[in-house]
Amino acid sequence: MKWVLAAFIFFALFIGTLVVISMRQDIGLVSKNYYQDELKHGEKMIRQTNASLLTEQPIFTFENNSVKVAYPHFSTIETGELRVQRPSDERLDQEFEITAGGMDSQSFELKVWEKGLYRVSLTWKMEGKEYYVEKLMVL
Repeated sequence: MKWVLAAFIFFALFIGTLVVISMRQDIGLVSKNYYQDELKHGEKMIRQTNASLLTEQPIFTFENNSVKVAYPHFSTIETGELRVQRPSDERLDQEFEITAGGMDSQSFELKVWEKGLYRVSLTWKMEGKEYYVEKLMVL
């Protein structure tokens, strides 16, 4: 009888410890406005469809401590934004404005970066249409 009681107490302590540990874990979302961003998902899908119909896609590469975007139609971009997100640490997220120019590529210096997985996304407006491209990259 005393072993059954000891086993029950040990089991209760074990479950209590697991609950305390799990309550202390930080559960970070990809963005602070995650739920509002999901409401805009339909617009994002239209932008992705527009981008998939392009003959030439933007190409992302990491070089030293910067992200390089190669796209031959930078001169026709009206507005644009490059987002570099670290899903596991929002402090490493960065945003950059894309400017129209005659060059085929633009580089954006990452102020703070660590090795790991990043989500790089480019949203731009060109000739009255909006486009969106996203790529997972490992630095």
